[in-house]
Amino acid sequence: MVTLRDAVAIEDKWNVEAIYPSPDDWQKDFEKAVKLPDFATYRGKLSEETALKELLNKYFTTDRHLSKLYTYAHLRHDEDVANDFFKKNYAKISALCHKFREETSWIEPEILSLPKEIKLEEYQIFLEKLYRLRPHTLSADKEYILALAGKALDAPHKAFGAFNNADIKFPNLSNGLELTHGKFQLYLRSPDRKIREEAFKAMHHSFAAYENTICELINGEIQRHVFERKARNYNSCLEAALFPHQIDVAVYTSLISSVKSNLPALHRYLKMRKEHLNVAELHLYDMYVPLVADVDFSFEYEEAEKLIIESVAPLGEEYQKILRKGLLKDRWVDRYENAQKRSGAYSSGCFDSMPYILMNYQKTLNDVKTLAHEAGHSMHSYLSNKNQPYQYSSYPIFVAEVASTFNEELLCWQLLSKLDDKKKRAYIINQKIDDIRATFFRQTMFAEFELKLHEWADQDIPLTPALLKEEYYKLNQEYFGPDVVVDKEVEIEWARIPHFYYNFYVYQYATGISAALSLSENLTQENYLKFLSSGCSKFPLDLLKLAGVDMKSSKPIEATIHRFEKLVKELQEILPKS
Repeated sequence: MVTLRDAVAIEDKWNVEAIYPSPDDWQKDFEKAVKLPDFATYRGKLSEETALKELLNKYFTTDRHLSKLYTYAHLRHDEDVANDFFKKNYAKISALCHKFREETSWIEPEILSLPKEIKLEEYQIFLEKLYRLRPHTLSADKEYILALAGKALDAPHKAFGAFNNADIKFPNLSNGLELTHGKFQLYLRSPDRKIREEAFKAMHHSFAAYENTICELINGEIQRHVFERKARNYNSCLEAALFPHQIDVAVYTSLISSVKSNLPALHRYLKMRKEHLNVAELHLYDMYVPLVADVDFSFEYEEAEKLIIESVAPLGEEYQKILRKGLLKDRWVDRYENAQKRSGAYSSGCFDSMPYILMNYQKTLNDVKTLAHEAGHSMHSYLSNKNQPYQYSSYPIFVAEVASTFNEELLCWQLLSKLDDKKKRAYIINQKIDDIRATFFRQTMFAEFELKLHEWADQDIPLTPALLKEEYYKLNQEYFGPDVVVDKEVEIEWARIPHFYYNFYVYQYATGISAALSLSENLTQENYLKFLSSGCSKFPLDLLKLAGVDMKSSKPIEATIHRFEKLVKELQEILPKS
């Protein structure tokens, strides 16, 4: 049975008490925040430099306070998403954040309506980014209506989160094994093919039972994006998601076209996988099982921490020292799965807290990589918060996956440096190949499907389970190629992917790994640490240039394909001939 939250040892829990010692302390601070400042007193006065500066100071101070309250509430909520007490607190702070957005919705329109652009040294980059949005910013009254709608428009992704993390139940496997989100990936790596197949089918059948409900939730989220892009006069939902971050839609569409033109490289690997597994048919539930059998790679959590800390040595002693303290002493991580805990893994936190990492650790190599990945996010947040003022501390989502993926690459180097055993080296290389397959190729497939969802909605094509299943199945056939049997169950996989509620996020996993692999070939420690410390003080593509990566060029994509093919060739040379 999965452990109940109350039974989890204190050392295995994240130190949320460092934000607020108790729920009562959170409640007292929440009560202070409930009465928001009277921002309206500044309306009509923002042409005065002093008034604008005072307003922005008050705005960011309030935003910072609410961020702290929100961080505590959402971490507590994710520990046990069915806990009614923390669910209510999460709802309360979410509502207050919406109210804050409503009461400040007039600020940007008024700034943009001024006859001349005002310059304020401490807010200049913020203002420059804002001025860019002038064609897509509405009048104050219309912005207020959009802000009012925000709470209602959040319903689809919140409903899916509650369903996915608390309400859906999975059957036990025929041998009595318990199926959970956390254990699903573990079973897909099992050497027992019957376990892999049964887990794969049971997971997808569970979601298929709710295909109409989940389709409506996705449709609700997509319709939100359509509504917002039309309201703000963008040409497409994709442009609406990318333009505020100064990312051209060509970055997204070129990624898809480049990956699709290089699918033969993936297909060659899958053909090799089929041969080395010695199966008549290669199924989707055969994608994660290691090609190298009987390799004992089980890592206790403490062992994983040690490996990760050692692996970041190329980033310098200070980086390593901060991470060591965070993992070993400050309890950044909530380690293991417990009943009704949020599935998956993430890094969170705020300007006034330590980073926090949610894990559902199962002792596999994949779990070690996931911890390294989230530690990369956390260190990125830590360094940005330390080196930037609040208004520039949050790095843009386009660069978010670079630091995390780069840490995975460092972990791979560390593991290979310790291994002379050919079998174990082959196992690690195989894992790295499958990382690129899952993060680069598969996430691009997700990105293409997400783009299709929005294009259909823009064309008033009804999003029905039949359409989504048919088109998703076709994409799997195209991406996995002729040597893979695309199991019918995968047609419903879209129903269990939470990232389809994130508004064009998944492509950044692919661009992130491309940037990280490009960096790995030409790492300059000083430039990379500048990148990690820069928050959002520059536009995303300019931030990556600090690290030495030009995402407008084809080089990062080429570097990823080259790395993939090189690893496949190396693996072929090590594996015994079938």
